[in-house]
Amino acid sequence: MENYSDLIQQTFNVPNADFDVKDQQLWFHGIPLMDLIARFETPLKFTFIPNIGHKIETANRLFQKAIATHNYQGKHIYSYCTKSSHYRFVLDEVLAHGSHIETSSAFDMAIVKRLYQENKIDKDVYVLCNGFKRPLYLEYIAAAINQGFHHCIPILDNMREVDFYTSHIERDFLLGIRVATEEEPNFDFYTSRLGIRYKDVVPFYQEKLAANPTIRLKILHFFINTGIRDTAYYWNELNKFVYKYCELRKVCDTLDSIDIGGGLPIKTSLSFEYDYEYMIGEIVRNIKQICDEEGVPVPNIFTEFGAFTVGESTATIYSILDQKLQNDKELWYMIDGSFITHLPDTWGINQRFILLPINQWDKPYHKVNLGGLTCDSQDYYNSDTHSAKIFLPKIEKGEPLYLGFFNTGAYQDALGGVGGIQHCLIPSPKHILIDQDDEGKLSYSLFAEEQKEDSMLKTLGYV
Repeated sequence: MENYSDLIQQTFNVPNADFDVKDQQLWFHGIPLMDLIARFETPLKFTFIPNIGHKIETANRLFQKAIATHNYQGKHIYSYCTKSSHYRFVLDEVLAHGSHIETSSAFDMAIVKRLYQENKIDKDVYVLCNGFKRPLYLEYIAAAINQGFHHCIPILDNMREVDFYTSHIERDFLLGIRVATEEEPNFDFYTSRLGIRYKDVVPFYQEKLAANPTIRLKILHFFINTGIRDTAYYWNELNKFVYKYCELRKVCDTLDSIDIGGGLPIKTSLSFEYDYEYMIGEIVRNIKQICDEEGVPVPNIFTEFGAFTVGESTATIYSILDQKLQNDKELWYMIDGSFITHLPDTWGINQRFILLPINQWDKPYHKVNLGGLTCDSQDYYNSDTHSAKIFLPKIEKGEPLYLGFFNTGAYQDALGGVGGIQHCLIPSPKHILIDQDDEGKLSYSLFAEEQKEDSMLKTLGYV
């Protein structure tokens, strides 16, 4: 019978830019994962910080190339969608590479304030304030603008929101409008619940904003939930949005930017194929073509890439605790963690991640199901992106098997409530940060211990 390494080599290109196998053990971004396990034990999550900056540099380079190729007269401004991962080490790396910030809530603004106090940002940084805003969020936005953050831009989610700013902001300020896009044809709703209807945008500007000398409408924003993909749906929504920009630009000469929300995809399979250069080039070309047809200046292009920025920097590693044959054909490998709590997208939206064993690549393989530790019947993982099955090395007595879920750095901790109460009180795993110096030497630091019982008991009122 073939071994696991043969199975992978027949289907995928490994080694590649992300993965390598040495002595039947997996390496990721040049990190010897078995050494990491020996040092910190499982379950664990780790983040390779340099990958975050690499993604920002890649997107900026491709946009600059497209701008030069198409003689595009606008600029590209990279902003980071903080809701993907709010961790301090993420924001430090993001800001070190010249990114700006897109926020979603009042507590985001508290992070902005802290970053300014610690000289991580100055008052020139763009802070794009998105989302449906509760009172505290509105107050923090107004306070930031009054304190001199002149590029803090509230993006209106509804037409009443501007009333708060006009009564609480004491200086001229920039403003954005989010338009409500159509959802995918197979979605439960026809139009996004967020933003202002297309047909209302221009009348709203003319009736409410145009005569107000303190307001400068700068940005028109839209968001595509599926992200930037080469589909008829995406191109139709983008083009419709650009035409609306042109219509509004003809009556509003302060409008000089668009925000194309919805990020670039990340690798969720070893078979992942996506032509980033082509897609970015086509975005720039389409915007320019429509603006030229309509006789208006091309806009600056804001992007707010979240998962693309941070997703591929992180992996989550487990040990197989036991194997259980529950009937003639259903073999279970039980992991020392939980999919529901550690990787909630696998449970909530059936998200697949790259799954590979860390060791035992020279062993025969068989079909398995993966089970988590909670008592919930949905705490399982039984298919890969490219296949309706999972194949992993056979476990031999006395030889441990370790598994890695890769590119798990976006949303999972926030959705899983890291540090809070977990389903069946399964603790959050330890989190390791890995950095690399100019000579390629890796350094490791423990960012967070595995969650302790006292933290949960305190939340539950027992301490």
